[in-house]
Amino acid sequence: MQVILKKYFGYDSFRGEQEKIINRLVNEQKHSLVLMPTGGGKSLCYQVPALLFDGGTIVISPLIALMQDQVDALRKKNIPANFINSTVSKADRENRLDDFIEGKIKLLYVTPERFRKPEFTDKISRAEISLLAVDEAHCISEWGHDFRPDYSRIGEFRKIINNPLTIALTATATPEVQKDIIKKLNIVEKDIKIFHQGIERPNLRLEALDVFDDKGKYAAIVSVLNNYTGPGIIYFSLIQTLEKYSRALSDNGYMHGVYHGKLPDKLRKQMQRDFLNGRQKLILATNAFGMGIDKPDIRYVIHAEVPSSIESYYQEIGRAGRDGNDSLCMLLYNQDDLYTQMEFIKWSNPGADFYFALYDLLKRDLHAVNSVDGIEHLREQMNFKNRKDFRIETSLGMLDRYGVTDGSVENRDLKIIGDLPDELQNEEKLKMKLLNDNKKLLSVVNYFRGEECRRVFISDYFGFKDEKPCRNCDNCSVTFSNQN
Repeated sequence: MQVILKKYFGYDSFRGEQEKIINRLVNEQKHSLVLMPTGGGKSLCYQVPALLFDGGTIVISPLIALMQDQVDALRKKNIPANFINSTVSKADRENRLDDFIEGKIKLLYVTPERFRKPEFTDKISRAEISLLAVDEAHCISEWGHDFRPDYSRIGEFRKIINNPLTIALTATATPEVQKDIIKKLNIVEKDIKIFHQGIERPNLRLEALDVFDDKGKYAAIVSVLNNYTGPGIIYFSLIQTLEKYSRALSDNGYMHGVYHGKLPDKLRKQMQRDFLNGRQKLILATNAFGMGIDKPDIRYVIHAEVPSSIESYYQEIGRAGRDGNDSLCMLLYNQDDLYTQMEFIKWSNPGADFYFALYDLLKRDLHAVNSVDGIEHLREQMNFKNRKDFRIETSLGMLDRYGVTDGSVENRDLKIIGDLPDELQNEEKLKMKLLNDNKKLLSVVNYFRGEECRRVFISDYFGFKDEKPCRNCDNCSVTFSNQN
């Protein structure tokens, strides 16, 4: 293992629990669930074993945008890797799958949606697969913060590929979600070991500040910018708020880039590259920015608006200070921001009646839906005009993920290929999901209002008990200064 680590990755020794995790996979041939902070080195836990096993390794990832980067990084290390997703042509998909089956590729990255395709499952079932790695494993659980229905079927996918040795990895899973991950993988609890490193980022200074209006929020942001000279990220929930603060910062001479979902794909990629290579030091972004941002010297992460959950907050602040040097994680709290998140949560959780009405409309009027203004047609027919209400977009995404539809409204090739599943007709279960998401938001409020060590609060939230006060957050500063 040490030889592989040095030869391909250039490290002299493993960090934290990495060696124990790899030993369990390689020497004991037993399953693992790995909870490791963002930037803690989760990828090595399956990449090193992949090079030691005779067969191939399948890596399931939800992040199409990152697969190219991950594969490119491995190829630079002379590790044979590739990916298959919807951005790859049919001919290339077939060639890459053949190469994997023939042993020419050691690591194959795929989205869980790929297992819907019979042409994929028929072939992949014949491959010699030594390891299945499930990245972002919290997506398996509907009680997690980024549920994806296709992920919940990974237990079925494991059966298709003969139930191989499995490692599931995530930075954010509460005890409830951990149990759900194991259950959905169809692994007996006694057969899998949970590894967790807790919140081991002592260099991160955690602070939260109450701001009462835009003027106070802007002043708090500028104070950080004037005191931290390195790279930084400022997160916003709303694009319109991001653009407003972008204009204000530009007017006052603060150079920065912006990143959000409405920008052209080419420009988003350019912004990300400029930030990674140092041409751009400050990025104003929605939470679409950050996955795969492996930049070691980010000196501050500011949340200018309240995040939706402790999970997403922890994942985003984990991008700061990966080089081990002091970095600031500042949460700016404004009561009005809560209402924004509550609206987001409501729109992200349509009721059973909404799903039924949309499904019925698609069956009756699919030709019009596939017209130039398909989304607007749906808005008109569903009798609501609020452009901020994205229940239609949420519902279309869920219909796709549950295999009810194929294609998209945007490409004008939407098709109905299945029935409305029970999961989207069970009103009681949908209401429980809505309640669970609101409880996650309440935990963010409690994080802000609490007087205990902020790192202890986060550790308790994820089930890591008995964490000692960090002495490096604003609450600890007050507590220990009063004691002295």
